Amino acid sequence: MTALPDLHCLSDSSSNVTEERTKILLVDDDRDNLLALHAILEPLGQELMLASSGLEALRLCLDHDFAALLLDVRMPDMDGFETAEMIRARKRSSHTPILFLTGYRSDEQLFRGYDLGAVDFLFKPIVPEVLQSKVAVFVELSRKEQLLRRKTEALERTERKFRAVLEAAPDAMVITDETGIIHLANSRADCLFGYKREQLVGASITIIIPDWAPVADAAASPSCVPETRVLAVRKDGSTFTAQITSSPFEAEATCITTAIRDATEQVETEQRILRINAELEKRVSERTADLMRSNDALRQFAWAASHDLQEPTRMVLAYSQWLARSANSKLNDKEQNMLACVEQSSRRLQSLLDAIREYIYISESGDEQWTAVDCNELVRNVLANLQGAVTESNATIDCRPLPTIESVEILLTQVFQNLVGNAIKYRAQGKSPIIVISSRSADDGAWIFSVQDNGIGIEPKYANYIFNVFKRLHGQDYSGTGIGLAICKAAVERLGGRIWVESELGSGSTFHFSLPQRAPATN
Repeated sequence: MTALPDLHCLSDSSSNVTEERTKILLVDDDRDNLLALHAILEPLGQELMLASSGLEALRLCLDHDFAALLLDVRMPDMDGFETAEMIRARKRSSHTPILFLTGYRSDEQLFRGYDLGAVDFLFKPIVPEVLQSKVAVFVELSRKEQLLRRKTEALERTERKFRAVLEAAPDAMVITDETGIIHLANSRADCLFGYKREQLVGASITIIIPDWAPVADAAASPSCVPETRVLAVRKDGSTFTAQITSSPFEAEATCITTAIRDATEQVETEQRILRINAELEKRVSERTADLMRSNDALRQFAWAASHDLQEPTRMVLAYSQWLARSANSKLNDKEQNMLACVEQSSRRLQSLLDAIREYIYISESGDEQWTAVDCNELVRNVLANLQGAVTESNATIDCRPLPTIESVEILLTQVFQNLVGNAIKYRAQGKSPIIVISSRSADDGAWIFSVQDNGIGIEPKYANYIFNVFKRLHGQDYSGTGIGLAICKAAVERLGGRIWVESELGSGSTFHFSLPQRAPATN
C-alpha cells in the first residue's frame, strides 16, 4: 500500500504527452502485477492510476472518471466481482468499461463477470500487444465521449444564450423550419397573439400570419429580406397590421427567424401624415393660385400704370420745355431753377416708366424659342449698341472667345448690354474703363460668363442688395433707374441660371452669371 504512490509518481513523471489524457485505473493486490500492467500501458501516454485493493479502487472512483478499469478477479477482502458490483452501483461510474484480469478460465466466472457489466476478460499471462490494443480502443471511445459531452455542453450554453436573446428581443419572434412549422417562440409572441407557448410550438405560422411565405432560396440567401406588412390574426380572431422581417439561418437544418411587430399605430400615423400632407398640398395650391392672381393683378397694374402715365409725363415734359423757351426772359433765377427741376423730374419719370415696362417684359419672358446663340456675335451687336458710350468714355473692351449655347437671344442681349453699360457708367474718376468679357465651363456642365471692370467697385455687404429693383448705391453721382441689375437677374433666372458679383470698393467688380448648356425643362 505504501509503495503505490511511488508508482503514481512514476506514471506522471515518465509521460511527456501534451494532449489531454484520459485516466485508466489498474487494480491488483500483487505489486509486481501492477508494475507489469503499468509498463505495458505506459506507451499509450495516458494517466495511469493504481490501486492494490477493491476498497482503494472504490475510493478512487469517487473522485475520478476513468476511460477503463483493469480489475483483478482474485483479491483478498473484496474480490474483483464484488468491487465491480459496487462500482456499477454508483451512477457516475455505472458505464465505465471494466476489463477483468484472471488466471483461471471458468464459465461461471465469465457469466458472473458479464452479468456485472464486464466488457472483456483478459487471461494471465497477459499478452502486452493485446492489452494495449484493447485499452487503446476504450481510450479512444472515452475521448470521443468527452468531446461529445463538451459539444453538448457548448450547444446547451449556446441554446440558453439564444433563448435569452430571443426573450430579450423587443418584437415577437418565432423560429420555423422551411415549411413554416414553429419550433421556438418568445414570450412577446404569446402576448401579441394570445396563444400559450405550447400552442404555438408545433403549429404552422400561418395560424398567426396567413400570408407568410418561406424565404425564397433560404439556404443560398442568408441575408434578411426587407420588412413587409401583412395581416396578422390573434387567437380571438381579431386582426391587425403586422410588420415582419424573415431571416434564414443554418442549424441542423435551414431555419427561418421571423420578427413580428404590431404596426397598427405606425399605419395610423402614416395615414394621418398623408391626410395632413394632402391638406397642406391643397392649402399650398389654393394660396399659390391666390398669389398668382395677386401677382397677375400687380403686373397688369404696373404695366397699365407705366403705359398710361407715359402720356401725362410727356405732356408735363413738353409744357415745361415750352415754358422754358417762351417765358425764359420773364422768370427770375429761382423760377428758372424750379422749371428746370420739373423738366428733369419729368425725364426721370419717363425713364423709370420705360424701365418698369422693360423689367415686366423680361420677367414674364421665357416662352420664346430657344435657339443656338453665338455669344461672340451677340456681344459684337451689344457693343455696337453701346458704341457712343464706348467712344465717349474711351473704354477698352477685351472680349475673349465665347461659346455657342442654347438660349433666348433677346434675354441674353439684355444681360450683356446692362452689365457692359454699367461697367462703362460706374468707371473710376480719371480712368478709362477696361472691360474683360470671358467664359469658362463649370464642373456641372454649365457655362459661366464673366464681365470684369476696373471701376469704382462696391462693398461686399451690398453684393445681393444691388440686384433688387430700384436699388442704387450712387444715386447722386451717377444717372440711372436702379433697375438694370434687376433686369439681369430676372433674365438669367428665366434662362435657368444665376448671377452674382465679386467686388471690393475701389478695386473694380466682376459680374458672373451661369447658364445651362441646354434649355431647362418646362412644366
